[in-house]
Amino acid sequence: MRILITGAAGFLGSHLCDRFLAEGHQVVGVDNYLTGRPENLEHLQGNGAFTFIRQDVTEYISVDGELDGVLHFASPASPVDYLEMPIQTLKVGSLGTHKALGLAKAKGARFLLASTSEVYGDPLVHPQPESYWGNVNPVGPRGVYDEAKRFAEAMTMAYHRFHGVETRIVRIFNTYGPRMRPEDGRVVSNFIVQALRGDPLSVYGDGSQTRSFTYVDDLVEGIFRLFNSDRAEPTNIGNPGEFTVRELADRVLAQTGSASEIAWHPLPQDDPKVRKPDITAARAALGWEPTVDLEEGLRRTIPYFRGVVDAGALAVRTL
Repeated sequence: MRILITGAAGFLGSHLCDRFLAEGHQVVGVDNYLTGRPENLEHLQGNGAFTFIRQDVTEYISVDGELDGVLHFASPASPVDYLEMPIQTLKVGSLGTHKALGLAKAKGARFLLASTSEVYGDPLVHPQPESYWGNVNPVGPRGVYDEAKRFAEAMTMAYHRFHGVETRIVRIFNTYGPRMRPEDGRVVSNFIVQALRGDPLSVYGDGSQTRSFTYVDDLVEGIFRLFNSDRAEPTNIGNPGEFTVRELADRVLAQTGSASEIAWHPLPQDDPKVRKPDITAARAALGWEPTVDLEEGLRRTIPYFRGVVDAGALAVRTL
């Protein structure tokens, strides 16, 4: 197969490029480096099965030759990024999704949308099944990301129903691992970098809010299975193991051996109090569930960040 991946230079996009190439497919990567990084794809230079196009996907996408799949992963994805780039976030979720779907339609390709657990907002149902419609503040600061993804899902299903495009939608829960941007403001990368530098760990609220953390290899496996399935409905891919933010901080401190203390900050507006996927559908339709627990995932991730920190000073960006 020949696969196009938008957001290819991002954390998840680059790992997906690796997976499809490892399966013997050709990959066309598209990215404008808004939040993606060229170094995430450096190891693919000289790989004849990989080509790269630098482009903003909110503009018309033209690709020569056949395509069997389009995976749309382009978007700012951390709160720091989408709060700093609200217009770009809305545009890539709306215009970018429209352009990517148009390309899939023109090529007769299968389309997979990277959606998010943020479509559930600050949920009133726990854990969150795909049938839950969510509790989102459309005019709050986080709405630019939440609603961009909700619109993208609606657009994807419209192309599926009206144009007959073969579509998949993955709702991604908190994911971590090597190639995360150290300064992207996400909780796992923030805690690890702060701990390795000996800085206080930034905890918002009282730290009792919960998250479910998925190691990147598990996520990529779930996405790969979903892409190759016949399931058009949105599908949660995430780890149902639930931890408070304070528990995550304690585990990071233990594994890094850091003496860092906790710095307490006010809870941001509309920050979800709980987050845990119901993965019944993924288990039944894909035979998928995560295999890497948080302790093992941190063991695999910390050395990457240790190398980055040792290479030079980093600024941790917080909300």
